[in-house]
Amino acid sequence: METLMTPEFWVAVGQIILIDIVLGGDNAVVIALACRGLPPHLRTKGVLWGTAGAIILRVILIFFALTLLAIPYLKIVGALLLVWIGVKLLVPDHDDAHGDIQASDKLWGAIKTVVIADLVMSIDNVIAIAGAAESAGGDHKMPLVIFGLLVSIPIIVWGSQLVLKLMDRFPIIITAGGMLLGWIAGTMAVTDPAATSLVPQTDVVKYGAGLAGALLVLAIGKWIQSRRSTGEPAAGA
Repeated sequence: METLMTPEFWVAVGQIILIDIVLGGDNAVVIALACRGLPPHLRTKGVLWGTAGAIILRVILIFFALTLLAIPYLKIVGALLLVWIGVKLLVPDHDDAHGDIQASDKLWGAIKTVVIADLVMSIDNVIAIAGAAESAGGDHKMPLVIFGLLVSIPIIVWGSQLVLKLMDRFPIIITAGGMLLGWIAGTMAVTDPAATSLVPQTDVVKYGAGLAGALLVLAIGKWIQSRRSTGEPAAGA
């Protein structure tokens, strides 16, 4: 119980909740699309059971991700992926894949669609949450992950429209989410087993790497945005 009261635990919980809200908004749309063909009296069951299946699958994936992060160089690879995901969050593609989600008029079909779609869409969540859990350290990583998911996923499912509107109205939420992924990437990279013998494992180094990762994501995102904005008039000419 003592580990549950440490600042690191609650900082990591906050990170997991923010990651899921920022990266998981589309998952709520997928759930709605998959269940839209169900009879009205089955839609709530479809949402609940589909979400439950998605949570269980995600916990399993995160468990394996945490195990794999103990292998040398995989944290560095994961850090690079997180930087890429963070940049994509700041500069999203305009392609909408939601049209590919097929509704089902059968409860089991809708649940299966939700789980499979969540699996495909949640790789970024899994990597980011595993990195956030790693930063807490100790032997309570999986309870941390489960607690964070249980808190954040209901927010996404039942408050998805509010969350999406808030992100549209306050873009700083998206920017903060992207920089958070960069922060986690930086702290992951310097704690990779291959780097621990080369880099002093002090708080200054860890936080410095986190800050560098956050600023890297922001800088790359701003650079791509500026390139796109200067390229649009030329494309339309």
